[in-house]
Parts: sequence; C-alpha cells; structure tokens
Amino acid sequence: MATFPGQVEGGSARTRAQSALAGIDWWLLGAALGVSAFGIYIVRVATEGDIPSDPGYFFTRQVAYVLIGLVALFFAMRLDLEWLSRYVWTLYAVLLAAVGIVLVLGSTARGSTSWIELGPLRLQPSELGKVVMAFVIAVVLVERIKSMEPARLSLMVAGLTAIPAGMVFLQPDLGTALVYAAIALAMLWVAGQPITHFIVVAVVVGTVAVSVLYLLPAVGVNVLQPYQIDRLTAFVNSGSDRSETGYQLEQSKVAIGSGGAFGKGPEGATQTINDFLPEHHTDFVFAVVAETFGFLGAGLLIALYFLIIWRAMVIMRRAPTELERLMAAGITAMLAFQVFVNIGMNVGIMPITGIPLPFMSYGGSHTLTNLVAIGILLRIGRRGAEQGARVA
Repeated sequence: MATFPGQVEGGSARTRAQSALAGIDWWLLGAALGVSAFGIYIVRVATEGDIPSDPGYFFTRQVAYVLIGLVALFFAMRLDLEWLSRYVWTLYAVLLAAVGIVLVLGSTARGSTSWIELGPLRLQPSELGKVVMAFVIAVVLVERIKSMEPARLSLMVAGLTAIPAGMVFLQPDLGTALVYAAIALAMLWVAGQPITHFIVVAVVVGTVAVSVLYLLPAVGVNVLQPYQIDRLTAFVNSGSDRSETGYQLEQSKVAIGSGGAFGKGPEGATQTINDFLPEHHTDFVFAVVAETFGFLGAGLLIALYFLIIWRAMVIMRRAPTELERLMAAGITAMLAFQVFVNIGMNVGIMPITGIPLPFMSYGGSHTLTNLVAIGILLRIGRRGAEQGARVA
C-alpha cells in the first residue's frame, strides 16, 4: 500500500480504514446505488399484480440481483487490470465459448435464445461479455497502436468485435450486438483513430440498414424476422403501426404523457398496474417512472444518469494508464449508449431494440454487469486520485 504524507505505515485500524476509502468517487458510487435502489422500488410497484399468488416474485429477485452485484462491485474495485491483461485472450475465448453454448443449448425468452440455465439461476453471457469486450479492445489498442498501421488496427478491432456481436445477433439479440459495436467505436475514437474510419463505418452501416430493412425484402430476401423489422421501424410509423411493437410504443407514450408534471403515484399508474404497458419491468421501465412520478421523477432519474456518465468521463480523463483510460472509455460508452437508446425507445425517437435501462430494468445478468462496470470505474478513479496525490 502506498504511504502518503501524514499517513503512518501500519497505523491504527481507523487510519487503515480511512486509507481504504480514500480516493473513491462517492458521487459515482452514490448515484449508481441510488438508481439501483430506485430500480428495486419501481420493479416492486410495477409487478405487484403480475403474479397474484406471489406478488413479490420480481421484487425479491431484483433485491438478490443487486446484492450479488454489490459483492461483485467490491471485488471489481480490487481488480488489477494490468495483471489481468496477461489473460486477455483466455477471456476472449471464454466469451466466444459461452455465447456459442447459448446458441446451441440456451433457453428462450421473448423470442431470444440468450440464457444459460444454471439450476435456479439464468445467466446471459452476452451481457457480461460487454465488459469483457471492452477489456479485450483496450488491451489490443494499448499493445498495438504504436506498431500497427491505423487502418489495420481498426479492422482488427472491428473483426474482434464482430465475431461475438454476430453470434449475439444470431440469438437473436440485436440490442446487445449494437452495444458491442458502440463500445468498439467509442474506444477507437478515444484512442485517436482517424475520423475517416468512422465516416466509412457510418456509410457501411447506413447501406446495410437500408438493404436489410427495405431493399432485400423487396426482392424476397429476409435477413430479419418480421417482429425484428417491426421493432426497428415502429418509431418511424408511430400512430399508424398496428403491430405488437407499435402497440408497445403507443402504450409507453400514453403512460409517459399521462404522468404529467408530478405523476399519478403508485396507486394511480393505471397503464402499469392494469398491464396495458407491456414489459413494464424491463424494456419500458422508464415509462413506469414517468407515469408514476411524472416529468419531475423522470427528470431526476435522467439527472442521475448524467451524473454517472459525467463522473465516468472524469475518471477516464484522470486515469493513470492508457489501458485504464481506454477501459473507462468503453464502460462510459456502454452505459451512455444503453441509457440513450432505452429512454429514446420509450419516448418514440429510437428503434425498439430490447436494450435494458442500466440499474433500473429487472434482470440478473445486466444488473451484475453494470455494477461490475461501476466497480472497475471506481478502481480506476481511485488509482487516478492516488497518482494525483503523489504528484502533488
């Protein structure tokens, strides 16, 4: 343990405890814990009537998920990324194997085969893979950015990302695959890759999207399932789309609009408690917040997300090593992209891709993933603060 001015080596238990807490970004930790606690409450409000024989079914499980996630957060705060980088290819191989096993032996829910059954638990490897993918990209960039031509390096990162993202897409889970892509692009940007690479990516993505959604179906080639196309195009046809996805979007907008300025309260949130709002504890949990607590509650939640992302960006800027800076960039992009897309699809300005709202949506794997990500950020932030103290 480093010794700072005024610190006595081998001092009292109180001194050691103060040292252990020094450098922690309390704003980040407090905001993440606050949103997680609020998420538990919203899950209880939204699901009390879903299973009459067990009103607390979702609530008790979400409490357990958060508690497990907090334990994982604590261990992530002690994770040495430099040491772990020795095993980066092992981690990448484990990710590919886990996602591959899901394709063969996974269980299906809501049209997606994304889970592995482990007794009473269900694990979604693609969720945990978000953090693994960020770490793999960070290590590759640090090791090769000075020795490899920029175009080749970008292609290498794209290829490494495309393999697990493509396997996740086949589950099919378009939302998580898009998160992988967002992480990779953000890390390449922070690493300083030429802007022409991103222009090429934008052109390719736009061309593929138009081809998959319109051109190929016109000649009888369907890459996506009909329900996937509905999810991606419902926000464009809002108000006239009579598909299941169009119904979900309209009910979400009704719930948000009916909340008004201050909300209708837990007992008056009729869209939620009467089950008019589908997936009210997962994809559309933001609409529950807006209906129950109105513009004020939704605004405060968004403000907490801004606080989390801002502190993550501060930690990224102050990271003591390039590996940690890039890792912080990947995590920041992961959280920001999920928040933006989820809230955007709730209000009808983004396609419905099934991306959960961090710390709020019900579910074990993504709750664990997000809290582990916060733990890694806290570790990086603390190391940055310690380095700053030594320099001062």
